[in-house]
Amino acid sequence: MRKFFGSFFALCAFLALAAAAEAAATYGMSLFGELKYGPHFTHFDYVNPNAPKDGTMRFSAIGTFDTLNPFVINGVPVAGINLIFDTLAVAAEDEPASEYGLVAESMDLAPDRLSVLYTLRTGARFHDGSPMTPDDVIWTFNTLRKQGLPMYRAYYADVTRVARAGERGVRFYFKSADNRELPQIIGEMPVLSKTYWSGRDFTKTTLQPPLGSGPYTIATVNPGQSITYRRVKDYWAAELPVNKGRYNVDTIRYDYYRDATVALEAFKAGAYDVRLENAAKDWATGYNSPALRAGLIKKEEIPNRLPSGMQGFGYNLRRPIFQDPLVREALAYAFDFNWENKNLFYGEYTRTRSYFDNSELAATGVPQGEELKILEPFRKELPPALFTKEYDPPEYKNPGELRAGLEKALALLQKAGWHFRGRMLVNDKTGQPFAFEILLDNPQFERVVLPFVQNLKRIGVIARVRTVDTAQYQQRMNNYDYDMAIVSFPESLSPGNEQREYWGSAAADLPGGNNLLGVKSKVIDALIAELVHAKTRADLIAHTHALDRVLQYGYYVIPQFHIGAFRVAYWNKFRRPRISPKYGIGFNTWWVDPAAEKAVEAKKKTLN
Repeated sequence: MRKFFGSFFALCAFLALAAAAEAAATYGMSLFGELKYGPHFTHFDYVNPNAPKDGTMRFSAIGTFDTLNPFVINGVPVAGINLIFDTLAVAAEDEPASEYGLVAESMDLAPDRLSVLYTLRTGARFHDGSPMTPDDVIWTFNTLRKQGLPMYRAYYADVTRVARAGERGVRFYFKSADNRELPQIIGEMPVLSKTYWSGRDFTKTTLQPPLGSGPYTIATVNPGQSITYRRVKDYWAAELPVNKGRYNVDTIRYDYYRDATVALEAFKAGAYDVRLENAAKDWATGYNSPALRAGLIKKEEIPNRLPSGMQGFGYNLRRPIFQDPLVREALAYAFDFNWENKNLFYGEYTRTRSYFDNSELAATGVPQGEELKILEPFRKELPPALFTKEYDPPEYKNPGELRAGLEKALALLQKAGWHFRGRMLVNDKTGQPFAFEILLDNPQFERVVLPFVQNLKRIGVIARVRTVDTAQYQQRMNNYDYDMAIVSFPESLSPGNEQREYWGSAAADLPGGNNLLGVKSKVIDALIAELVHAKTRADLIAHTHALDRVLQYGYYVIPQFHIGAFRVAYWNKFRRPRISPKYGIGFNTWWVDPAAEKAVEAKKKTLN
């Protein structure tokens, strides 16, 4: 009898644990707090679930491409290629730090947070009809980490192993429970076909369309010039809540142009349909055309609440000339944002001062409260001004202020060991002239750079501008073969592992990585580690403020400018949902209005 009761209680305990595990499995996951959408939601709020499926949407791209494999360092990937791949889960564009199952029907985070189980949907399949299996997920993970872009090694660094769990499950095991974002980072992973890639070299460039599983497949490829995607009519996930009302156009095409000026003229001529505008001058004056005046082209500024990220003149810290922070601080005085904003950008922009501007994540004022506690252990290793003065890059309201700023720049340079010899600034020890190259891949940026170059010349600094084609630019940036470049670091509302890739010492020497600047700082490494392990939203914000402030006072970038809205121009045949997502542009929620398209095409003929 005793043996019976022992077995009975063991069985009960097992069933209880199984029930608990099943209860923990969920259709979505949030980094902090509750999910916005309940378990029976039918679609996201920012879509039209009844949008018609038809028509064509054409975009432009600049430069060229030479590969359809976006996951490796070799080659320049084609635009839009992620349309053909499905991921385990997808993010909601109106909710920070959340994701909902796509290939995975459920995700189960273990109570100790040391593993997560993703269970695949039975209907998930590739475009050739073959089912997606746990073996595909495991192969994808291992291949991306070993042979993929350097960022995958950084993102997946805390995963110790991956194992199949039952018929449809894959469990990922973690080094510790501290990396709260990691289970969701796993959800962002595409699922590739192990069978398709067997016998193929994953690391090589290819113009053969790879096997995908997503809402679109590749219809035609014109190497280096264009690519056309066609909506999959029997797409396996079309009716899932995460996809309802999305991917409405039948055909998506990207045409490549030599530069942005040519692309804009092509847009006004009707060669393509939608344009996301980044140039303030073009937004203000470049669209003036018969089509705009006739109402065939619409211009809209769609507000967003996304962190602006950082765009600016980025120093390559691998160059000896830029290793002194006094030098980096000094050169920032030569950038006259207010003059450029007024004379080049029609007052459209706001000066960027934070790596997380346009959001609650931006560090303002001086450190206090929880942020100060985070920074206090590093006080001796940080500039004293970080604790007493808010970081603000130089701004000038009139030419007299610019002159005073350049005098400050000279004082800092002299303190760093640079003095005039004739009209040239030279290093006291080596006699080396202060000269460097600014590398560009877009001629449009030259008008931003040249006034900066002229101001540098006034303090004896020689900066040469070199504009190269896209392929050469990509190769040089991959190998960190540059002095200064205009760099951009996009940020999300839930910063985490990607910060290791941007600023972590371990990523600084990896070719093709995102630590473009070569930042190596023990303080930053420690702050990133703490940020990744943040346990609450408030904790995440405080740690992000601390990291932001240390980056600001590292003077790694001369900040440029940003805008808190998407500037979109499009031919007036498209319609979009009444609600726009807060954290995305939502092109995949737009649809073609057949009547409007017919009217546009008819009016086009009268303009020619």
